Parts: sequence; structure tokens; C-alpha cells
Amino acid sequence: MKKPITRQMHGWITDYPYVALVSTAPETVGFTEVKQAVTLCRLLSGSILLSSLLTRAEWGVFRVMPYKAHLLLDVLGGALALSAPWMFSFSRHEKARNAFVTAGIFGLLAGTLSKENEM
Repeated sequence: MKKPITRQMHGWITDYPYVALVSTAPETVGFTEVKQAVTLCRLLSGSILLSSLLTRAEWGVFRVMPYKAHLLLDVLGGALALSAPWMFSFSRHEKARNAFVTAGIFGLLAGTLSKENEM
């Protein structure tokens, strides 16, 4: 399968915007009362930010983590986000559930549709 997202595009188009959107989702989407979901948003966005900053790529700051490891973390984060509403018992809250399903699908797609070339 041809992967359309280059390494250069991955950080600037998928990671950093993802961090901003997920970290602010409780306020912008409207589920601040769902404490588990708010905490998970902060943890998920923080881990993606840390992963991005540590990745050996043009957009990484410290460049110590291999890009392939970064992609694996994106897929794992996506799987966690996708399953979180059921794992953490907030699947009945429509806004929180849909935000996490969207974030999960996005994370899975970002991790699997990005080219794996190394710097």
C-alpha cells in the first residue's frame, strides 16, 4: 500500500495539530464534566507532544527516538483513544465518546499511513 504522508508532513500536519485539538477537546467539544475523559485527553496529548519532541525528524527538537518507534506510539495511542470510552466507562457520554473515537481513528491513520523512511 502506498503511504501518502511523508515524514516531513507527519509532524507538522498530524502530530502538533493533534496535540492542540486533543488537549482542548474537553472545552471545545463540551465534556469537561467527564473527569476520566479530561484526564485522558491531557495524558494522550502530552504523550504525543513528548513523542514528537523526541523523534528523530525535521520537526523533532531533541531527536533521540527513531521515527518508526514514534509511528508505533501513534498507532498505540490511536488504539487507546478508540477503546477509551469503553475501557474507562464514559461511552454513554456522546460528546466524549465521539471525540475519542475521532482521535483514535486519526491516530491510527496517522501512524499507518505515514511513510516509514528514517532520517
